[in-house]
Amino acid sequence: MRETLRDIGREAGAGAEAAGFFSSIISGFLLGFLLDRWLGTEPVLVIVGIVAGSITGFLKMWQYAKKAG
Repeated sequence: MRETLRDIGREAGAGAEAAGFFSSIISGFLLGFLLDRWLGTEPVLVIVGIVAGSITGFLKMWQYAKKAG
């Protein structure tokens, strides 16, 4: 029973980390999109936001993988 609860906790943590990964990308996109519209620099900041969000998301996933392993 105890190992089953531990496995459930790991699976829940992995789901939260996956959500954090995608929210980082979406946040970068939205921030870039809004700044592009405000500054008139389309599509430069959208691309920068997506890349920055992806890097942040991968770093979060990497830290989770190191901690879980």
